[in-house]
Amino acid sequence: MIAPCKNLPSNELIWDWLSAVPDPEIPVISVVDLGIVRGVSWEEDVLCVDITPTYSGCPATGVIALDIEMALLKKGLETVKIRSVLSPAWTTAWISEQGRRKLQDYGIVPPAEGDTCAGMISLTGAKAAKINCPRCDSSDIERISQFGSTPCKASYRCKNCREPFDYFKAL
Repeated sequence: MIAPCKNLPSNELIWDWLSAVPDPEIPVISVVDLGIVRGVSWEEDVLCVDITPTYSGCPATGVIALDIEMALLKKGLETVKIRSVLSPAWTTAWISEQGRRKLQDYGIVPPAEGDTCAGMISLTGAKAAKINCPRCDSSDIERISQFGSTPCKASYRCKNCREPFDYFKAL
């Protein structure tokens, strides 16, 4: 890895720019807050951005890479290389605290700490973490489907306010 020339933007500025790139499936959260962007580095005058998809078959990965590249080219960079990094695998632990708040405010319950089975009983018999309605905070909820609007989410309904909501599955 070669250090950037004096006239190239700093890594800090690049991270700032990337924090404005929204996730295409959940546009209220950035690809940085979601933990998809793993690193930025300069190789000569080429900016390399390492991304890890939320899962290896994520249909939005190509769009995310293109959105990142376009955002950086609009900032005046001439050459951007997007590298997909599959190991270590993405985990919901990489979602920032700000990202978790944004998800909650948007009506998507962020993954609970220690939840590894997204509202189901796991193969080991461990129960999932408690999930509350993002609108009224009631714990009187029911899972409608293990599969929500995207593969990363499950569909729930609050029995108190009767509103449906998504739960971002913990991985």
